[in-house]
Amino acid sequence: MSASDRPSSLTPLARVGFSRLGDAEQLLDELAGLTGIPREDVLEHAAMAADPDEALHAVTKLARRDDQAVRRAHRHRSAWRALWALLGASSGFGEFFARHPAELDELVHAGERLPTEDELRASLLEAVGAVDGFAADGGESAWVALRVRYRRLLARIAAFDLLSPSPVDEIAAVSARLADAAGAALEASLAVARTRVSGGAAGAGLFPREQVAETGLAVIGMGKTGARELNYVSDVDVIFVAGGSETAVAEIGESRIVDIATRLAVQTMRGISGVEIEPPLWEVDANLRPEGKQGALVRTVDSHVAYYERWAKSWEFQALLKARPIAGDPVVAAQYIAAVQPKVWTSAARENFVDSVQRMRERVTEHIPASDVPYQLKLGPGGIRDIEFTVQLLQLVHGLSDDRIRQRGTLAALDALVAEGYIGRTEASAFSRDYRVLRLLEHRVQLRHLRRTHLMPERPDDLRVLARASALADTGQGVWDLWESVKREVRDIHVRLFYRPLLSAVAALPADERVLSTAQAHDRLAAIGFADPAGALRHIAALTSGLSRKATIQRHLMPVMIRWFADGVDPDYGLLAFRRLSERLGDTHWFLRMLRDSSGAAESLSRVLSGSRYVGELMEWIPESAAWLDDPDLLRPRSGRALQEEARAIQTRHATVVEAMRAVRALRRREQLRLALAAILGAVTIEEVAEALTTITEVTIQATLRAVRRDIVPPEDAALDFSVIAMGRFGGAELGFGSDADVMYVYRANGIDPQRAHELALKLVAGLRTHSEDHRVPLELDADLRPEGRNGPLARSLDAYAEYYRRWALSWEAQALLRARGVAGSVKLIHDFMQLADQVRYPEQVDLTAVREIKRIKARVESERLPQGVDPSRHLKLGPGSLSDVEWLVQLLQLQHAHDVPAMRTTSTLDALRAAVDAGLLPANAADRLAEAWRLASRLRSANTLLSGQTSDVLPVDRNKLDGIGRLLEYPPRSATRVEEDYLGTTRRARRVFEKLFYG
Repeated sequence: MSASDRPSSLTPLARVGFSRLGDAEQLLDELAGLTGIPREDVLEHAAMAADPDEALHAVTKLARRDDQAVRRAHRHRSAWRALWALLGASSGFGEFFARHPAELDELVHAGERLPTEDELRASLLEAVGAVDGFAADGGESAWVALRVRYRRLLARIAAFDLLSPSPVDEIAAVSARLADAAGAALEASLAVARTRVSGGAAGAGLFPREQVAETGLAVIGMGKTGARELNYVSDVDVIFVAGGSETAVAEIGESRIVDIATRLAVQTMRGISGVEIEPPLWEVDANLRPEGKQGALVRTVDSHVAYYERWAKSWEFQALLKARPIAGDPVVAAQYIAAVQPKVWTSAARENFVDSVQRMRERVTEHIPASDVPYQLKLGPGGIRDIEFTVQLLQLVHGLSDDRIRQRGTLAALDALVAEGYIGRTEASAFSRDYRVLRLLEHRVQLRHLRRTHLMPERPDDLRVLARASALADTGQGVWDLWESVKREVRDIHVRLFYRPLLSAVAALPADERVLSTAQAHDRLAAIGFADPAGALRHIAALTSGLSRKATIQRHLMPVMIRWFADGVDPDYGLLAFRRLSERLGDTHWFLRMLRDSSGAAESLSRVLSGSRYVGELMEWIPESAAWLDDPDLLRPRSGRALQEEARAIQTRHATVVEAMRAVRALRRREQLRLALAAILGAVTIEEVAEALTTITEVTIQATLRAVRRDIVPPEDAALDFSVIAMGRFGGAELGFGSDADVMYVYRANGIDPQRAHELALKLVAGLRTHSEDHRVPLELDADLRPEGRNGPLARSLDAYAEYYRRWALSWEAQALLRARGVAGSVKLIHDFMQLADQVRYPEQVDLTAVREIKRIKARVESERLPQGVDPSRHLKLGPGSLSDVEWLVQLLQLQHAHDVPAMRTTSTLDALRAAVDAGLLPANAADRLAEAWRLASRLRSANTLLSGQTSDVLPVDRNKLDGIGRLLEYPPRSATRVEEDYLGTTRRARRVFEKLFYG
């Protein structure tokens, strides 16, 4: 061939997939010369090979050894096709056929179907000439025959796998046949072992044939073998169990039976794994037996049971999940499985079972060499073990009470878990797909050299071969990218499911609560705290009846949630509220999936519903709020800017004030609920609660004023300025749940007729009060702190305020202005009003008459404003040492000193208190006692509202209510007395400070 012709002749080789083109050209010529097979026929089949270079090299090497065998294979299209597929994917098969070229004849019809389990067993037993459990020969030649026959059958399985149009879809069937082949190989090796042990072979002992025949040895497959999910080259995990008939035990003796069985087990393992002319098949690993390597290789059923009952660790029960008889005595195997399987499904009830399984998975990951982690298909993050551990943990926990998910295989278990509602369809589908992909990659990297490995290749050429062999991608980079994306998806699902708290909660349930039967449930519900067990049963039946997926998932959730409700303040209300919420959400896919899969949403929901009627009633109307429990960020209070933008957007979408205010009220309810959930779950402090409630109220009033003004003030009167001034706790940004919003209204005519301006201002006030009303979450705009109180006009002009304060202001009115703060309306008018207020509330000096008047009014408030019949010491607002004591003392100090101490010019009680300490006006320890009492009273007041859904300023006497309030404040259960004592003690200390500093 001329040099000019050579490039064109190499082009078809590159197109087929050859990379070493010069070598391929030479080997093609040599193969044609040895066998006479046309070059075109070789190229056609080389294109099917994952690695055409390797395949051509192996076929040529075979032809050098036995050209007739290669010619015979070529005459059968199925054999020729299978040969190229095998040799292109596996140099290991190339070495096998090089050792035994005659085995090429057995490739006829290879790849057309998988051999059955019976065919595998029959073929391997025939290879050793087994009759009645004994091989024809106990010599090493029998082991060689066994190994050669096994690899012949393995080649048929691999041919089917490699020639499949979609090998990823055949992974379950291929893995099952590999496990069946391993079981058949062990059966054949056991037959050889019986012959050796009864024939006195070297190292095998010598026992009478009759006693060997009577000795029952069962081989129990564990791990992937037991699950029928085996790889091409993997350790085969087994447990050996000895036994025999009652007659055999009586005649031979149990100890001798165990001795014989042990010799049989050793020889069986040697037949598979020992060094012989034909290389070992795989390692037979018996280390999952009781006590591991230190324990007896063979035990009786009773000995196994005794160990599992007394000494076994959690991981050993997890391993038994896969146990399956694969060879040996079927009667002994059945006895073993019957004895240990119940223990598998009760193991999750052991203390800290879930934690121990989770820690074990973490230890596996920690022990991977750092350099291997990016390539680990099996053990690394996002690998096969993540899927298997997740599925097994779900099985073991929920299999306590549901035998429908008790499956050995991972894929079968996934199907059962999704069918019974323990895992979402989306996650199950992703896990199933990803598991098949990972297992296919694992199969292909092991086939490459018929060697045990779980590492993805690093070299680009090896990745290219893997892509072709797996049919998962067109390029090496493509298969690597697929692997990376599968890892990420698997790890994400694993972390969400493997660590979800519901697993620990289900595992920790007492045995009699895992399944709620009607016969026992009434008494059980009453015993754990339900006041109306009959009603609770009706709610449970409504939630769990039917065949829908929703009802199925509810049946799994209910035992755990019932326990969580029972741990709450009002389990009956919690269950009722959960039923209402579930019915409102209907078949919404995310709700039950979140409760089942989230990292704590179900427990949080149980806690808030059983602890707060305020929350329960709002969640019924805002059911989508349940989603916030799955994301801590969604429980954080939203900023004032974000709320303002949303409120303004609402008003641009709605033409009428009625429609706009309906949407604004919905916004306020939603944000109040968000804040209530955060407060109950401890996600916000009392200061954050006060600030957020104040912001929500400000935004509501601002939006209401905009809507009302647009509706009431005509264009010709647009010059009218109108503002809302926050007073009291609203002005101090110290609102609690259920607090009124104290306000004053001010206007400025700006050239409009004064009477017209006054009428418009009163209409604005009326509109504000009307459209801010909310029967679900009341918002009362209380204007009683205005000049002259209830006897004064609802709105005044700025000039009227100035005139009044100059001529008539009383000391309490100046005191009220200490917390005045503009929140809505004209910014310029607010600025001017605050300048006026500063002149009144921060005087250069306060005369003694005014001070005495303030003290007199405070004494009157204590004696006259307390509701009749209420114990003063329990009133959270007006009682001794409570809110009013702290606030009046601080406000007196502000009136006296804020003119000279600018830091005290604040509407915040606690900020003013700190400023007084810094200015030396108050001892630090006294301020600490006052602040402690103020905070506790504020928290108790809000908790009282959250608990009952109604506003109350009185600390309840009822012990259950006190306990409920304590729970909301994160006291332990049954802390009613402690809550009461803490409050009374704190306010008593604060009262002593108040009396000393206020009354002198």
